[in-house]
Amino acid sequence: MTDPVPSGPAPSGTPASGPPVSGPASWHADAGAAAAAAWLDSLDPDALAVATGAGPSGDAGRDAERRRWFYTPTDHGGLTLHAQSPTAQQRAMQLLATGLSEAGFAAVAAVMGLENVLDRAQGWPTRPYRERFRDPGLYHLRVFGDPGSPTWGWRFGGHHVSVHLLVVDGRVAASTPNFLGANPASVALPGGARSRPLGPPEDLARAIVRGLPVELFDRALLSPQAPPDLVTANRPLVAPGDRPLPTASIRREGPPGGDPVPGTEDVALTAAPAGIPASALDDRGREQLRTLLSAYLDRAPAGLSPMPRYDDDAVLDEVHLAWAGSVEPGEPHYYRLHGPRLLLEWDDTQDGADHAHSVWRDPENDLGLDLLDDHHRAFAHR
Repeated sequence: MTDPVPSGPAPSGTPASGPPVSGPASWHADAGAAAAAAWLDSLDPDALAVATGAGPSGDAGRDAERRRWFYTPTDHGGLTLHAQSPTAQQRAMQLLATGLSEAGFAAVAAVMGLENVLDRAQGWPTRPYRERFRDPGLYHLRVFGDPGSPTWGWRFGGHHVSVHLLVVDGRVAASTPNFLGANPASVALPGGARSRPLGPPEDLARAIVRGLPVELFDRALLSPQAPPDLVTANRPLVAPGDRPLPTASIRREGPPGGDPVPGTEDVALTAAPAGIPASALDDRGREQLRTLLSAYLDRAPAGLSPMPRYDDDAVLDEVHLAWAGSVEPGEPHYYRLHGPRLLLEWDDTQDGADHAHSVWRDPENDLGLDLLDDHHRAFAHR
């Protein structure tokens, strides 16, 4: 079997703002299309029906399934890994790899492996509605539309993983939301070592906040109590006023909704970023912030990651850091980085602050909805 992904290194470089528009976006779109076609070719007709969905659309009703996403152990939609042959599973991983950097792919693989660790830690729990509750094979992949067409996409998701990629007019147009979680967040290994797949995003943010002078810390602190989960939850779009949702709402198969969690008003998402801007940080804090940004944005491959734009000090200055909860390791805490085309959220509050969630979002173009609207309006006027 030949490798379905085009050979040779991906081109590098990314524009200062907005989605990539040159070579890298097209290269990764071609690589993804080849990998998606190879995966779909490995499936029988029944599996193929589960593995595919309607092509991306600016129509919310037709596009409802693609806009649905989760990070809880529920049905994410698509064909699960354990329903696939070993060959199909490998090709599914090849498709996933086209939307992630090598480090990002390794992080996803580590998070998926934690399902076995969690299964043992929780005493091998059972549920009447699922053959195995903590199941490393219960990760779903679905392709939306024809990967040979100019506009199509895919979604890979399961417990603590949600990766999305949209191609419009032959170019990668969106790769958010991008969610990774870890439960347990820290795992003991032989010899006294510990595995922490999401350790850098936690440690770097805490180091920045603990290094702040009192007056800046007071401005950065939204609340002395951390919210119980991500403020934006699994909403398809984020908006000012968003607050954490009850867990039951996040788990159900329909769109997230219901009343926000009481007592979380202080951490609500605001139109103007809350907290302190990068311009208020000293040189050490600014470099720590750049490294923290890379822990999220470099989940994407070179050429698709927007990380290079933050080499510009003026762009970095617009990023705001806000914190809630304790700054002591091992205690519940939450933070977010918010700026133009950027929203990164982190929480570690559940299971004794040993259960982490992290998400990278583009408030203006999550799931490519803004670009899809523009694309379909332009097409309608041709």
